[in-house]
Amino acid sequence: MSTEHRVKSADGTTIGYRTMGAGPGLLVVGGMLRTADDYLPLAEALAGSFTVHLVDRRGRGASGPLGDGYSLDSEVADLHALGSDTGARLAFGHSYGGLALLTAARDPALFDRIALYEPGVSAEKLSTAWMAPYRERLAANDPYGAFAHYIRGERGSPAMVAKMPHWYLKLTMRMAYRGPSWQRMCPLLGANLAENEQLAAHAGDLAPFAAVTAPTLILCGGRTAAPIRADFTALRDVLPQATLETLDGLNHFGPEGKTAGRVAERVTAFL
Repeated sequence: MSTEHRVKSADGTTIGYRTMGAGPGLLVVGGMLRTADDYLPLAEALAGSFTVHLVDRRGRGASGPLGDGYSLDSEVADLHALGSDTGARLAFGHSYGGLALLTAARDPALFDRIALYEPGVSAEKLSTAWMAPYRERLAANDPYGAFAHYIRGERGSPAMVAKMPHWYLKLTMRMAYRGPSWQRMCPLLGANLAENEQLAAHAGDLAPFAAVTAPTLILCGGRTAAPIRADFTALRDVLPQATLETLDGLNHFGPEGKTAGRVAERVTAFL
């Protein structure tokens, strides 16, 4: 059983979240192309130990749009509003949600402890070549065409994907992504571009995260590519109080679906 809540961020944007469970307050913040629905299994597993506040980040679900002038600072303001509204002093972030948490946690007054699963950080600059054709396909009302450009340009994609002709990859995406998951994902393609622009803008410099003094757990999947896992090692070395653990058999989407319980177990033990 969960209850629905809303809070106004600093710019007036409504941020929706669901509350479930009992115990210390814990914010759960998801990644790109995801809504709170994708993290329900994780939230339910955590709710046995925490009062979980499952957040729909701006631009999705129960929350308002990204808004004009969107940046990572918008996400930070949202987290401050959520912290004030819920009183939560613990937080978990996945992917881009993890980057938002890390950025917000540079304010030592916000969180006591944070747990991250493959946060959206990179020690190297990221390619943005895919963004222009992605934007063009979105403007042409071709969501599968846009998504194919993203998959081909995304850093974690297998090398063979980058070599596929666009038309073939688009057809593959149309066959692979259908039903409820695509219905949730498709409206987020515009937000995905804006968020990836922020990801790229902040890539290549991990030094600012040295200001995060809260004890931090960084989790990554053993099936994630080695160069990406190296970024999490570099992040661990920058953070003053950080532990890095690898969960064998998991990939970037470990906090979702059937594997969410394994992630919840490690997060619960740490927090």
